[in-house]
Amino acid sequence: MGAPYGVRGLVRVATHTARPEDLVAYGPLHAGPAGATLDATLVRIDKGAAVVRIDGIASRDDAAALRGTRLCVPRPALPPPAGHEFYHHDLIGLRAELADGSALGVVAAVHDFGAGDVLEIAKAGGGTVSVAFTRDFVPVVDLEAGRIVIDRAAVAQDEP
Repeated sequence: MGAPYGVRGLVRVATHTARPEDLVAYGPLHAGPAGATLDATLVRIDKGAAVVRIDGIASRDDAAALRGTRLCVPRPALPPPAGHEFYHHDLIGLRAELADGSALGVVAAVHDFGAGDVLEIAKAGGGTVSVAFTRDFVPVVDLEAGRIVIDRAAVAQDEP
């Protein structure tokens, strides 16, 4: 959660939903993966963030105490991803292989710096490599097999 909004306990929340107002559509929120259940009501959208009222939070000080809290929803509450879309959580931990089957490493994180998703691959021999998460550079995502295939061109700049 972000900063308090006003003096009556409202909180700004940067969402990772298609539309900020979708945040409360998934049902109760949780403070972290196993945290307390928080009932939230959408008050407004402000500068791309959801402004919510959380039951039991009535003052700016109460809202400030929540700053930095990671909000989660249970996986079954989320809609299934469409076609070639994936939840970041599903990609983390997948084996990263080159097209010839050789191991590159494991997906350690998915970052979004504004120009599209970037996979951070923890290389098998140590270190990391960043790969733009595009169909050209990652032509295969096989969740059932627990792997992705990376085009060699995506990592060529990191090789000696």
